[in-house]
Amino acid sequence: MKSTVWTSIDFNAFGVQSDFIRVPHSSNTSAYGWIPVPMLCLKGGDGPTALLTAGTHGDEYEGQVALRKLVHDLAATQLQGRVIILPALNQPAVAAGCRNSPLDGGNLNRLFPGSAESGPTAAIAHYVATELFPLSDLVIDLHSGGSSLEYLPMSLARHGRTKGEAQAIRDLITCFGAPYGMITDGSGGGAGSTLYAAAEQQGIPALTAELGGGPTLSEYGLSIAENGIRRVLGQYGIASGLDCADSDQTLLCRPVGTAGNLYAPLPGLFEPFVKVGERVVPGQRAGRLHRLDDALGNPVDLSFSAGGVVCFRRFLTLTSTGDALFGLMTELET
Repeated sequence: MKSTVWTSIDFNAFGVQSDFIRVPHSSNTSAYGWIPVPMLCLKGGDGPTALLTAGTHGDEYEGQVALRKLVHDLAATQLQGRVIILPALNQPAVAAGCRNSPLDGGNLNRLFPGSAESGPTAAIAHYVATELFPLSDLVIDLHSGGSSLEYLPMSLARHGRTKGEAQAIRDLITCFGAPYGMITDGSGGGAGSTLYAAAEQQGIPALTAELGGGPTLSEYGLSIAENGIRRVLGQYGIASGLDCADSDQTLLCRPVGTAGNLYAPLPGLFEPFVKVGERVVPGQRAGRLHRLDDALGNPVDLSFSAGGVVCFRRFLTLTSTGDALFGLMTELET
């Protein structure tokens, strides 16, 4: 079905254009209104197209800031190709400072490839998948751990459907240059319903970057995002005049999986014993939960059932049954 979202941007026109994607939304106070999602298109000469997104979750800020800063540099740079930027892809969630949309509760990164008729969040996903992906030669979606997680700075990508696609994805990870790169099937969260999974299904090299954690801005994560995007745009020949730092070698990893992750067995106050980036072994103490319902009761000690490197840790102390406390990854076998 054709997308119900529209924009005044002419993607074939040269120069810098700024507008919205207009997402139809009928509310109590606006029967025929639309949601303004900011979008910019910058086009120079002939060349590939990079699609850059952030704010897929509204409480993740490194990507939002990096893309807003990038626009000003690109506007003063001679381009050989096209860059499409959406710095606040889930604009309602961004405006509310929360992970999911306050309009329909939608988690944008769990709704791809979306639907034109299932609410505003699904309509955004559908527009990206049906209108923007066909224009794109590479996709970068910038994230962080948001309010609930502290994440080891890394890029995440799918395996690719063919050997050629797999190599293109790994080349993108290497060029972006985050300290870690995880090749995943998405089983830890989202499976095939994430933005980068939908891009993979259309044969587009794509990655997601996790750049920090907590409801704040990581200076280190912001630097990774800024330099990584500039390296990629230079490597693809889209914008060769951007200054950027050299990257360190990216260590390729894979997730240990949900069986190796650690989840809260009961509600309580979470006291962690290890940090992101630490290597742990099976049986090692991970932390403890202090019961909310029994101040005299003994806390529940938690241990890892598998070994690996801690790639994320719960940021919030107040914890409910089923909350993810730790995630593990291990080096990818060549």
